[in-house]
Amino acid sequence: MNIHSAIGGGEVEAALSKKDHILKAALHLFAERGYDATTVPSIAETAGVGAGTIYRYFDNKETLVNHLFQHCISRLADIWKANDGLNEFKTRDQFHRLFYGMVSYSEEEEYALHFLRDHAYAHFLDEESLKAFDETLGILRDFFEEGQKKEDIKKLPSDGLIAILFGAFLELQKMVWSGHLILSPKLLADLEESLWDAVRINKGSLTI
Repeated sequence: MNIHSAIGGGEVEAALSKKDHILKAALHLFAERGYDATTVPSIAETAGVGAGTIYRYFDNKETLVNHLFQHCISRLADIWKANDGLNEFKTRDQFHRLFYGMVSYSEEEEYALHFLRDHAYAHFLDEESLKAFDETLGILRDFFEEGQKKEDIKKLPSDGLIAILFGAFLELQKMVWSGHLILSPKLLADLEESLWDAVRINKGSLTI
């Protein structure tokens, strides 16, 4: 007997809707206030449910935030992985797709990006969350290491190159979030080119 025949499809949809409301409320509050300043009652109030309802789905706030973190980082990984056969492109074209993958994610998941920026490596992240984060950054790591083999990318530690690209993009979005910067297609293109210049080997300047 499936769950729909056991309790009825309408009840299942209502339960899913409550959980979705809880996750959405938690994401907004964690992004705006941070983990420590966000309480279960405040999440419940924002979601329009009782605090007891939250504990039906999550043991505590730490369980909730780890579930949310894994969901957000997995979505970013899915966007980066969407370009099947990425290695078939030139390094510059791969960089373009990775950069605009982050742009797409920031437009689709605005709060999620800020949540990830402020809570990556946080003390409350469990082993599964840290593993998911490392595997997602591994997509960038593989790109940079492959680019170094092709002598397109500077010989810097891959994690340092990740900090240049991913870290800079997160700070960029922080300025957009605060209203200090307004993005336009031209500005995005210029920023992409600047970040590419920061990690690439300028072969035109090499001497023989």
